Amino acid sequence: MKESMKKKASLDFYLILATAGVLFVISAICIYSMFYFKMAQVQEMAPMVKAAYMENMNTIISPFLIILILLLGICVPKRLLPANWLLLFTVLLAVSSLGISFMYGIKMGLVVVLLISLVLQFVVLVMALAGSERLNFTRKGYWVRTGSSLLHMGMILFVLDLFFYQHQTLHLILFWVTTGTVVAGMTFCFYADNVVGLVRKVTGR
Repeated sequence: MKESMKKKASLDFYLILATAGVLFVISAICIYSMFYFKMAQVQEMAPMVKAAYMENMNTIISPFLIILILLLGICVPKRLLPANWLLLFTVLLAVSSLGISFMYGIKMGLVVVLLISLVLQFVVLVMALAGSERLNFTRKGYWVRTGSSLLHMGMILFVLDLFFYQHQTLHLILFWVTTGTVVAGMTFCFYADNVVGLVRKVTGR
């Protein structure tokens, strides 16, 4: 029992470390591209030059987005599935996404992985809100679990939003929902005790 818990904690640690590292690289690329865009005055260049710049930056960031999506594809179901089922689910998800990518393009394959992750994460969030003990979390506490579920939901929506930035209305909706879930998730995760105190004060319990 202790050995299985150690393996689970180790898996969680490495997944968190890998996700944080990939997010850091993506953030660094985005910040660099924004500063370079401004300093090089790319906005004043010919449309073909601007298009080439955007295509180049998309090519640079694409591998890291793919890695992040695959990590999310592992992180989300591990809350619902036991360890022996997780590997099978991951393999099936990878094979399915590869098949869809081959038939309809890599963008569609990645979007399908994100949508599956989003549905699973919504189930996790509902179960966390309901106080279910069937979820696999390394840390206890109602608000910590809820916050973690919201953070993962925000990360999925953040990556999904990158695929729909050209659709202004959908992009804005996803942006604000992402902002709300991430802020709420961070609040519940890092200030769980304060949230508990506030809830008790409001409800009088």
